[in-house]
Amino acid sequence: MNTNTDTREQFRPDDHPHEHFLLTTVVGSYPKPTWLNRARDRYEAGEDFDEEDWQEAMDDAARLITDEHERAGLDVVVDGEMRRNEMVEYFAARIAGYEFNGPVKVWGHNYFDKPSVVDEVAYEEPWLVEEFEFTSSVAAHPVKVPITGPYTLANWSFNEAYDTVEGLAYDLAELVNLEVEKLVEAGARYVQIDEPALATTPDDHAIVGETLERIADGIPEDVRLGLHVCYGDYSRIYPEMLEFPVDEYDLELTNGDFDQLPVFADPTFTKDLALGVVDVHSAEVEPVEEIKRNIKRGFEVVPPERLTVSPDCGVKLLPREAAYAKMENMVTAAREVEAELDAGEVDVGFAGAEAPADD
Repeated sequence: MNTNTDTREQFRPDDHPHEHFLLTTVVGSYPKPTWLNRARDRYEAGEDFDEEDWQEAMDDAARLITDEHERAGLDVVVDGEMRRNEMVEYFAARIAGYEFNGPVKVWGHNYFDKPSVVDEVAYEEPWLVEEFEFTSSVAAHPVKVPITGPYTLANWSFNEAYDTVEGLAYDLAELVNLEVEKLVEAGARYVQIDEPALATTPDDHAIVGETLERIADGIPEDVRLGLHVCYGDYSRIYPEMLEFPVDEYDLELTNGDFDQLPVFADPTFTKDLALGVVDVHSAEVEPVEEIKRNIKRGFEVVPPERLTVSPDCGVKLLPREAAYAKMENMVTAAREVEAELDAGEVDVGFAGAEAPADD
């Protein structure tokens, strides 16, 4: 399996102004333009808005949000998942063996079109290759591909076909592996597996580890694999998660005021850390100085060369203006911390003592 630093440096911009490099990116989702939601409504209602019109609308939105990420200064971008409706529904609709039987109430007044697995799952067509190819064609920066992981796809569905959720998750992992292979063939070098179900049902970390082994099988060493796990009690999956075959863990820590950060101090965190440094549950835009303090908390766990700067999770529920301002301030903060690191003005703490950034 690839080592952490092997996959990171390829994303450093050629004109990067500092010796130190804190990779900046987003988790995935971003607020959709209001007009895109209206276009979807017209398309789904059959109101003189055909498939070609809908494809054009999604292309325009993907182009717009990709550009928005680049204007904010992110090193690695996504299209904000403009073509996706929801992280499980989108993939279930493309996997043979799934069917939909209507929305299910999940909390408050929120409904989720929870799919059912009614037959053995199978891979029939690429899920994200066209999305990636389009985004890459309009982006000047490298593009990351987020994919909902097999454990979440299995747990957030009704299982009517498999004896165990474990068996379903393993079959889904084989399909994700096929998709990652096709993405790599299309040029993808940064793939993020999203497993929000992991930290809420942590006793199954061994199952997730096995699914990730299947996903990573045969993937070239220059492809950066990340795992995003938002919310939950990380102490129940640490340090076992360090055995997973990924380069980077993307974790939600700002929302909890970094209360869980000490979890990763002992034993030593051996992978890259994508540290959530802005809260996606609040529309209040953190000032640059606050984000800089958040970034420096990451040096308690990893040295600078293993820190990625990211929001806590997807920002799709924020007002678009707030989402953009958070990204812009996040990048500014990262660049200022890099300059301070270059000048030797930052104490990088335990991680730095273990692996000095300037060696």
